[in-house]
Amino acid sequence: MPLEFESLSHGKIAFGFFNIETDMILLNQHFLFAEDFCHHISKAARANEKVFKTSWEVYSFQNREDIGNLMGAIHGIDHSGFIGEVYKLYPFPRRQEDFKQNPEGFQTRSVMESIIKKYVSKTSITFEIDQKSEQIVVGEYLFDKFSFHELIRYIWLGGLPRWKEDVRPDYVLSMKKMIEGSSNSLFYNLVFK
Repeated sequence: MPLEFESLSHGKIAFGFFNIETDMILLNQHFLFAEDFCHHISKAARANEKVFKTSWEVYSFQNREDIGNLMGAIHGIDHSGFIGEVYKLYPFPRRQEDFKQNPEGFQTRSVMESIIKKYVSKTSITFEIDQKSEQIVVGEYLFDKFSFHELIRYIWLGGLPRWKEDVRPDYVLSMKKMIEGSSNSLFYNLVFK
């Protein structure tokens, strides 16, 4: 489930997986796939520039009603909006012990894209890491190094429920390898636990 993370620009914001059967994640109103997130982070870890800047393709919602009601969808009482439609297809598990992030959730990508495209189109947001200031920009959100590490660690762990049977997708393992070999100071001391 998404958790609250501290940003320098907007205070606490939501980030994370919102359904265990998909690898789609949210950053407040922006949605993207964890696989894409990991590729972006891996690319940044390989970069040698003091300031690395690129853009991410994301689905950005302007209207909160279009996103839907996560808690209502989890409890099966509100299937409105994008999240509601996702929970119609992939309901919350009946047994608590089945609440684990599926490492094969990337296989639902085409289904998720067909649903989200009913609500929004892809757009580009800025991603910038600055080694001197130790600040990271993702869209309109500004993070310090510590909060940035927390976002990465969240994906590594598989969010709140953790990865099912502690198995991670290859793209998550690859991201960790890139970070561990990075000469970019913004990735120093990132603890994978």
